[in-house]
Amino acid sequence: MSVSAKVVFSCLLFLFVAANAQADEIGSVRTRFKLLGANDRVVVEAFDDPDIAGATCYLSRARTGGISGSVGIAEDTSDASLECLQTGPITLSEEIRSGKADGERVFRKAASIFFKTVQVVRFYDKKRNTLVYLTYSNKIIDGSPQNSVAAIALRN
Repeated sequence: MSVSAKVVFSCLLFLFVAANAQADEIGSVRTRFKLLGANDRVVVEAFDDPDIAGATCYLSRARTGGISGSVGIAEDTSDASLECLQTGPITLSEEIRSGKADGERVFRKAASIFFKTVQVVRFYDKKRNTLVYLTYSNKIIDGSPQNSVAAIALRN
């Protein structure tokens, strides 16, 4: 396989994985009317931590509308907010308790066709027995310092 074919394959794989994050859209509100194409909106999505049963996060994020948003080529802003809560019994693996899984990505979704993603990573605060989730956006070259954090205090 040539180098250019590998690059194209890698780009397509990245877009497929980033666009197919497992989240349920809970609802949305319109933020700006667009005469042509979809309106700009804020979307609320829910996803379960793939490694920790009983941990669910709700992510609200901006979605760009218009014609470019309707066909999937618009770049969404980096505005996002996150809230996570315990929705069932939580048992942590030894890998998470030891901190070896700190900074593990638990959610990723494309925010543009040009390699911008919204991500959520998980940390475990051993001292406070708390799961901490951080959302931010990034691009291959640069990201945004806009972020949001949520925590689930675990009961013994």
